[in-house]
Amino acid sequence: MGEIGPDVVLDNPAYIHPSAYIYGKVHIGNGASIWPNVVIRCEMHEVVIGEKTNIQDFAMIHISSRGGTIIGKYCSITHHCTIHGCRIGDYCLIGINSTIMENCVIGNNCIIAGHSFLKAGTIVPDNSIVMGAPAKVVRTQNNFERTKLNADVYYENALAYARGHYRGWDPESR
Repeated sequence: MGEIGPDVVLDNPAYIHPSAYIYGKVHIGNGASIWPNVVIRCEMHEVVIGEKTNIQDFAMIHISSRGGTIIGKYCSITHHCTIHGCRIGDYCLIGINSTIMENCVIGNNCIIAGHSFLKAGTIVPDNSIVMGAPAKVVRTQNNFERTKLNADVYYENALAYARGHYRGWDPESR
């Protein structure tokens, strides 16, 4: 099963699945959740996972030679994403199987559509919806409520998992 290295700081996360591998100078914020088969590696610099951010199944987070990876609060890094040496603002959703390369900066309240590829150095302004390979801003709108709601749902699910309740979204099991 997974492993959490000695340099990792856990600031009261809601849930960390036992199959996660987390190494190096990593800080996981209050209420954050780390789901099955996540890998976070940090051989230099640092990785910061913000408050109530969820890192979903099979995501890989790494640093670049130029800097660490900072992910803001109330973000959802969805299944199979690769996040590599970049900065992601608060209240962002990174869609399934997206890749965010080194030195990218994603503003607050952004949605990155599934399967997007952000090439190195891409700057995404606040309140953007981004898609494509290479990814481009396709619309501007405030995504705060939508992205916060997604992060809140994952936070509640993480608390349920921490209690051993794996059907938290099923209305019949509540």
